[in-house]
Amino acid sequence: MPVFDYVTAMDHPALLRDYPIGPDFPQALQGVSRDALRARQEADFAKIMAFGWKVPFYQRLWGAKGIEPGDIKGLDDLPKLPAYDKSDLMASVAAYPPLGDFHGQDAHPPERRPQIIFHTTSGTTGTPQPLLFGAKSREVQNRLLARMYLMAGMTRDDVVHSVYGHGMINGGHYIREAVHHWVGARFLSAGTGVETRSAQQIFIMKQFGATAIVGFADYIKRLSDVAREEGFEPGLDIPIRLICAHLGSETQASLSAAWGGAAVFDWYGVGDTGIIAGEGPDRSGMHIQEDAHVLEIADPDTGLPVPEGTLGDMICTCLFKDDIFPIIRFNTHDVTEEVLGPNPLGIPFRRMKGFLGRSDNMVKLRGINLFPTGIGALLVEQAEGATGEFICRVSRADGRDTMTAHLEIRGAAEPAMQEKLEAMLRMRLGVEIGVALCAPGSLAALTQVESRQKPIRLVDDRQ
Repeated sequence: MPVFDYVTAMDHPALLRDYPIGPDFPQALQGVSRDALRARQEADFAKIMAFGWKVPFYQRLWGAKGIEPGDIKGLDDLPKLPAYDKSDLMASVAAYPPLGDFHGQDAHPPERRPQIIFHTTSGTTGTPQPLLFGAKSREVQNRLLARMYLMAGMTRDDVVHSVYGHGMINGGHYIREAVHHWVGARFLSAGTGVETRSAQQIFIMKQFGATAIVGFADYIKRLSDVAREEGFEPGLDIPIRLICAHLGSETQASLSAAWGGAAVFDWYGVGDTGIIAGEGPDRSGMHIQEDAHVLEIADPDTGLPVPEGTLGDMICTCLFKDDIFPIIRFNTHDVTEEVLGPNPLGIPFRRMKGFLGRSDNMVKLRGINLFPTGIGALLVEQAEGATGEFICRVSRADGRDTMTAHLEIRGAAEPAMQEKLEAMLRMRLGVEIGVALCAPGSLAALTQVESRQKPIRLVDDRQ
């Protein structure tokens, strides 16, 4: 009997054929029609649904809504299926420890049963969630990320400094595999400030000639401050030319300036799905990787599709996860909106704006929906001397909800600046928000920027 190992299961020839990268992207998809793309999606979706019906998690989820196998005939029927989120996965883990009943390994014949590549979420908000992959789904994710890194300008000659977390967390391992397997660059797996002290990271970058940084923008920006504290000029003494990051509250301009003019590219994904969308040199929004995903943008309250160009929750169906843990209508609760108009690359992919906040982190203040990351981005853009660090606090007094945005700035906290920023927020957002100006580093204990991949941006004192 032939050996069914990782390399066999990943199906290397099919990966090369089905997910072009490097010199083949976007050229291989230019001129492909939306109809042709849809036909491919339909074929992949049929395989995913057939797999899903063999998985107990989906049998329970869909059966509870009275859905039977013949009810879902194609992607037009996708909204008939209930979406699920992390809380449903964690309930599955609690009922069927330790991996839950969503892995689907038992749906395969024993001789073709894929191994499980196992990681977890960080668990900073509770019990870590298992993140499960098979060899094929893992390498599709890796290849899609390499696709966007290569399109952004990363090459085999780069030395890539990574500030993603490692340990049980998926992030750092996923990024390392993408760079090693499909880009071929040298990789420095420094991790977070807890794994490798920030000052030590600067010396590692200097010693080994880092030319690119990957990670979350908040900490990448923090490293530029540490570099200066250690006597190095970012971009000159440490000649970073490329940053591929999750921008969050940082703007491309501010992050580029912090590192001496490095090119900055944004991308979006979650631990379960891998990369969903990424930015290219066209700078026209993030290209949704629609040869691998179906992305719905839905109203957070109703779950119904929003009109084009309207904010909504991202609900993702992975069209390639037919080995381990099929993902069918996973609600990330991350908010974005679609970018309208034809794709300037000449490919059939829709585009979206970046990560704009979380619907479960949204604050409704006197009828206005507010996202802390959006507030922070406005403040950092408008406040001279802003370090990029902020946190929003919500409280209730005398039956009235109030929010104060705390912002770190260099230099004196002038009342005039505070008044200017409060007026700007009132004009841009249509609601009164207080601003408190703080000294550099004073918010670190609250945001946990040194220890978390995603710093805390909201403290709700009402809860």
